[in-house]
Order: sequence, then C-alpha cells, then structure tokens
Amino acid sequence: MDMTPHEHLLDYDPDRMLQHFATIGEPTFRAKQVLEWIYEKSAPSLDAMTNLSKPLRQKLADRFDLFTSTIIRRAASKDGTVKLLLQWPDGATSECVMIPSEERKTACISSQVGCPVGCRFCASGLDGVQRNLTPGQIIEQVLRVRVEAELAGGRLSNVVFMGLGEPLANYDNVTRAVRTINAPWGCNIGARKITISTVGLPKQIRKLAEEGLQLNLALSLHAPSDTLRAELIPWAEKISLGELTMACRYYFEKTGREITLEYILLHEVNDRQPHAAQLAKFAKNFRCNVNLIRYNPVEGLPYDRPTSEATASFQKYLREHGVNSHVRTSRGLDIDAACGQLRRKEMQAANAPVQITLPPTE
Repeated sequence: MDMTPHEHLLDYDPDRMLQHFATIGEPTFRAKQVLEWIYEKSAPSLDAMTNLSKPLRQKLADRFDLFTSTIIRRAASKDGTVKLLLQWPDGATSECVMIPSEERKTACISSQVGCPVGCRFCASGLDGVQRNLTPGQIIEQVLRVRVEAELAGGRLSNVVFMGLGEPLANYDNVTRAVRTINAPWGCNIGARKITISTVGLPKQIRKLAEEGLQLNLALSLHAPSDTLRAELIPWAEKISLGELTMACRYYFEKTGREITLEYILLHEVNDRQPHAAQLAKFAKNFRCNVNLIRYNPVEGLPYDRPTSEATASFQKYLREHGVNSHVRTSRGLDIDAACGQLRRKEMQAANAPVQITLPPTE
C-alpha cells in the first residue's frame, strides 16, 4: 500500500496544475477543468468532477486531497452568523466564520493555529501559537464558508483575515492564499473586498504595499498610547505608534487605500474621553477611518463590555473632532463567535495539550 502523504490540491495554482498534468502525461486542458470544478462549481470531492475519466480521478485521488479538514463543530447564531471549528489532519484546529448582512456575506478566516501575539483580552492567544496554516488550508476555509453563504441564500462577497493568528507573521502563505482568493480563476473576490487585519508589523506592512494588490489594511490598534498599548498587546513593546504611523503612511501612498483602525472598547480601560482625545490625535497622522468594537467578554479574563453610553460618547467625540468612525455591530454573541472562543472551549473539554512555538515579530 502506498503510504506517501497526500498533497493538498488547493495549494496548486494554474502553473503548478499545468505542470502536474504535463508530468503525468495528461492533456493540459484538464488543469483548467479541475480549477473550474473547485472554484466555479464548488465540487465537494474529486469524484464529483464528472468530465474527468474515472482512471484520471483515481490517479488524482492517489496523490491529492481536495478538502483536508473535518468540521468538528458548527455553531449557528440567531442573527445568522455561522462559526465552524475545523480540525486538520495533524489534529490542530482553527476557526472560520460566515457573517451575513443585508449588503454582503463575509468570510472571517484564520491564518494560524492559535496566535503568537497574546493580546491580554483575546481568547485566540491564550495558548500561544501552534503553527502556521498553509495556503491551501487558508483557501479551504473560504470554500467552507462559501457553502454556508450559499445555504444562507447569498454569494460570498468579502473575506477578512480577522480570525486566529497574526496574518503578517505568516506572510508568504497568506499572500499566496490571497492571490488565489482574488484571482478570476480562483474565488474571484475583488482585492478591495479582502481585508488583512494586523497588530502592526511595520516591515511586513511595507512589503505588503509592494505586492500590487488593492487590499484593505486594518490595524488592530486598541489603545491610543504606547504605554497602554504595551499593557494590552505584548508585541507592542517592540513597535511604537510612531513606527506604525510611518508604515501606514507608506501603505496609503503606495496603494491609495485608506487604513482602518480597529479599536476594541474595554470597559473603563480604554473607553474614556481622554482615550478618545488621544485616538483622535493619532488618527490625524494618515488617511484612516476608525472601527469601534464593543468587547465580547472571554471567560477567565478580567475585561468587561463597555456600556452603550460610553460607546456612543466615544464615537461622538471622534466625529466631533473630524475622525470618521463607526461602531461595528456585534455578531454571534450567543455562539462564542469572538475570536478563539469556540476553539478554546473545545480544547478545554478535550483537555488537549498544545505544543507552542513563537515566531519572531520581525
């Protein structure tokens, strides 16, 4: 019996696919057929590719897997949000979410198993990071969520890298996946409908600006001063707001894309008027808008959700001082939809050991 590990078919772009079919002596137009089955026809398996001969399908099945994850938990919220907990062949787990609204269906996907950043208020990094997700595993999440969007009566229109992990700490795999998600032969989702959210790695932000992609960049700010930010985000001890300002200016100059500042409001931690004043001053440094997010409490962490009054007052101050700001609607509160919560609960239930490796911040 051939025990050679299978490759992930979703790791293959057209060039690699063409090369493979040429190597096995098959007409190269078969490569286009396979890509059409995956990305246009949403084939659930290689067997579903009925215009390929049975011997060819078997030949592909002997070498490749189309989907490599197992859905071990599916949680559906009363507001339509659906969260999937996926388990990969090595036993690692990650989350992806389908977020519906009247205007769009959005896939919120992960870039790593766990998270290396360790934000004090977030469930994602409580157990550190286990490993990076591969390009194929990132793309597979999009395809999984696309099915959920179609079941909800719509088409997947947006993708945000706001799940587990720091996308720019898995730079090469994330950008490879983005190109497939964006490509006409792939998921065909416009670059302006793809958002990469980062805690802020200046070197990688500058590199991303050179990729020739019209991506949205979201900076997870969460605090308006270096001191408070370092208390909430350990990696911020090495990265000043001044450095982030220069990197974000560079990104805007290169791409013309306005930066989004993500700001999670924590009750009586960063939601007072002095914080709003500091944030308004910071936001004037480059073209940006502010996304205010009311905290979803995580069991065991000492942070609370801000009051509606504090949230409204914070937004009012920003707007009165010329900063475009919005309060993001909280979704999936009844299904542990906040980043990392479902995965952590599953791990706690299984008492699963986690092998942690910390990638460098640069």
